[in-house]
Amino acid sequence: MTSWSSDDLTRLDDAEEIQVAPEQGDGTLRRPTTIWIVRTGDELYVRSVNGPEGRWYRTAENTHRGQIRANGTTKNVAFDDEADPAVNEQIDAAYMSKYGRTPWAEPMTRPGPRDTTLRLVPR
Repeated sequence: MTSWSSDDLTRLDDAEEIQVAPEQGDGTLRRPTTIWIVRTGDELYVRSVNGPEGRWYRTAENTHRGQIRANGTTKNVAFDDEADPAVNEQIDAAYMSKYGRTPWAEPMTRPGPRDTTLRLVPR
C-alpha cells in the first residue's frame, strides 16, 4: 500500500479546504466539490457535511476512487470507508482543532457526517 510523503501530508493538512472529484462509474471525474480535510498521524480523512446524502460522497462510496487538489498538489486517491471506530474520536478532535472556530465544525462530529468518514489513500 502506498503512503503519503511528509511533504504531501503537510501540504494537504495545511489546506483549509480541498477539492474532491470522485471517479464516476464510467471512469471520468465528477465535478470537484470543496470539502474539509483533517490529519491524524500519517493519515488523511474527509467527511461529507451532508452525511450519506452528499453527492460527492455517494459517488466516492460507489467507485472508491477519485482525485483531490489543494495547495498546488493534485493526487489520485482511493477512498477507504473502513475507518476504525476508535479512530473516529481522533478524527472528531482533529475537526474541532482545525475548524472549531467555525459554527460548522461541531456538526461534522455528529452522526450523519461522522458516518461518512473516508480515509484518503494515495494511489
